[in-house]
Amino acid sequence: MVLSRSIIPYQNHHHDRLAEIWLRAVRETHTFLTEEDIFFYYDIVRGGVLNEVEIWVGLDEREQPVGFIGLDGLHIEMLFIDPSYHNKGWGTRLIRHVENLKGSRLTVDVNEQNPGACTFYKRHGFVQIGRSERDGSDRPFPLLHMELRR
Repeated sequence: MVLSRSIIPYQNHHHDRLAEIWLRAVRETHTFLTEEDIFFYYDIVRGGVLNEVEIWVGLDEREQPVGFIGLDGLHIEMLFIDPSYHNKGWGTRLIRHVENLKGSRLTVDVNEQNPGACTFYKRHGFVQIGRSERDGSDRPFPLLHMELRR
């Protein structure tokens, strides 16, 4: 059971913790990636990509980050929850938070090889509207392009 529902805008002092959450979550959910792949993307996350998008951070009862969602306009660029907080409603809270802020025209690209994420977004009303063979870094990880339909 989650005791806090605090969602706040990104603050620079959260950077290292969010990068750590990203790393732990990716290792848990992106089993199709090698360690080399993970560190390729981790360098991007640590290198400042969190400052390039609108980030909302979920905080636990101790006011510590447990997950985050990043947006570029109406597009969800990232959603990562610390694995110790998986299945406790944080992903849903973050999606609802940005939907309340931005409306129901949200889009997201999901790794096709991550069935848990695909199921999560479908359960929240996203439908597939396209597919790409390669990800945004031109690597061979197919993406499903999805849009929220309410």
